[in-house]
Amino acid sequence: MTRLMVLGLLMQYGPMSGYELQQAMQSAQTDTWAGVFPASIYHALKKMDKEGLVELDTVEKTGNRSKAIYSITPAGKEEFHKLMIESFQQSSVTFPTHLYTALTFFTADAVSIEKITVALREQKKEIINMFENMKAGQSIKEKMIDVPEHVTLIFENIYEQCEMQLRFIEKLEKKLSILEEKTRKEEK
Repeated sequence: MTRLMVLGLLMQYGPMSGYELQQAMQSAQTDTWAGVFPASIYHALKKMDKEGLVELDTVEKTGNRSKAIYSITPAGKEEFHKLMIESFQQSSVTFPTHLYTALTFFTADAVSIEKITVALREQKKEIINMFENMKAGQSIKEKMIDVPEHVTLIFENIYEQCEMQLRFIEKLEKKLSILEEKTRKEEK
C-alpha cells in the first residue's frame, strides 16, 4: 500500500520530497484509512529509487539542510497502474477478526462479562474517535479543495462501516447484559 501511496502522490502532485510526502499523508490521515504510516516513506523512497520506480530529481539546499526531491519514472508509472488494478481487485471488506475470534470462544464462565463490557466500551470509544477524526479531516479537506465525488464515497463508506460496527457492539452489549443478569439470578 505504501508503494501505491507514494507513486500516487508523485503522479498527482509531481516531484516531492520525502517530507512533503509525509505531510500530504499526515493531513490525509492515511494511517487511519489506508494503513500507510508517514514514517515509512523514506524507506519506501530509497527502495523504489533502487528499483527505478522513482528517481532523485533535484537536491535543494537551504543553509545546512538539503532536501531531496523525487519524481516518478516511466517504470514507476507502469508500477502505479499495475498496483491500481490490483487494489481494485482486492476486497475492501475486512473482518474484525480479534473480536470475532474471541466471541467464538466466549462462554459466561470463561471471562468476566463485566471486563468484556469494559473492553467493548473501549472499542466503541476508538471507533467513535476514528469517526470524528475522519469527519474533521473531511471538513478540512472540503475547505481546502473541491473534493471529488469518488473521494466523498470513501468517506461515506468509512462512516457506514463505523456505524455498522457500533450497532454490532451495542447488540453484543445488550446480549451480554441479559446474560449477566441471568447469571446473577442463577447464583442467588
